[in-house]
Amino acid sequence: MMELQGAFARRDDWQVKGWCRIERALDVIGTKSAMVIVRELLYGGTKFDELARRTQLSDAVASSRLKQLLADGIVERRPYREPGQRTRYEYVLTDRGRALFPVLTALMDWGEHLEGDRRGGLEVTHRGCGAPVSAVVRCAEGHEVSVDEAAARIRDEAWAVAARERGRKASPPAVDN
Repeated sequence: MMELQGAFARRDDWQVKGWCRIERALDVIGTKSAMVIVRELLYGGTKFDELARRTQLSDAVASSRLKQLLADGIVERRPYREPGQRTRYEYVLTDRGRALFPVLTALMDWGEHLEGDRRGGLEVTHRGCGAPVSAVVRCAEGHEVSVDEAAARIRDEAWAVAARERGRKASPPAVDN
């Protein structure tokens, strides 16, 4: 388990809602339909019909999810036109959407350890050398970090404690994205 540090060690003093980055991330991308659409976009899919077919989502669900991903800055729409056809739109990942690559890689790594045929499924490899790719948690100094070596603390503790003491709900500072 992670070690809790500073004021966060007294977890009951803090409300999770609005503070948890995992929860905020899941608000944006936390549905299976959103994740499988992002998967297909990472695999190079761009057109609505292809995304709906490859994800096996209904047109209504695929459309709704793409609208959400567009609003959240995960995808952008680009116009294209095939000869003799009307202008349509394709979907491509933004930088914010491409930043989900390690998340999906980590899910693939984790899924590898679930029961089932280990010979099936996909493997992501490095095009440069052919070696398998995996997600690794590292600190800013480059050390690999396991959950037992991790610690959780409030980023701007002085601000958060002062806000809580003033009796108002302390909401997190603006997030740098």
